[in-house]
Amino acid sequence: MSRDVLVVIGAGGIGLAWGKRGARVNTISPGVVSTSMIEAGLASENGAAIRSMIGLSPAGRMSTPDEIAAAAAFLLGPESTFITGSDLLIDGGATAVMRTPQS
Repeated sequence: MSRDVLVVIGAGGIGLAWGKRGARVNTISPGVVSTSMIEAGLASENGAAIRSMIGLSPAGRMSTPDEIAAAAAFLLGPESTFITGSDLLIDGGATAVMRTPQS
C-alpha cells in the first residue's frame, strides 16, 4: 500500500506531521475548471464573475479536468518524491497576477 496522500486542504501543517512518517502531503488549487457545473454557471447570474476569473488568467481559458488529474498523478508518482507540504496552483497564472503589484 502506498504512503502517498493527496489532501484537498492544509498541506503545510499536515505535510510536516505526516512527512516524518514518510508520507507526502500536497494540495492542488485549481482555477476555473471546465465542468458541467461551470458551464451552467456561465449561463447564470454568476456568469460575469466566472468570465472575469477566466479573463484574469494569463492563459485566458479554463483548465480541463484532465489537466487537474495529470497534476494529481504527478504528485502521487515517483517524479515528485521530494515534494511535500506544497500547494500546486493550477490556475493559468491567475494567482500570480493577483500577487503582482500593478503599476
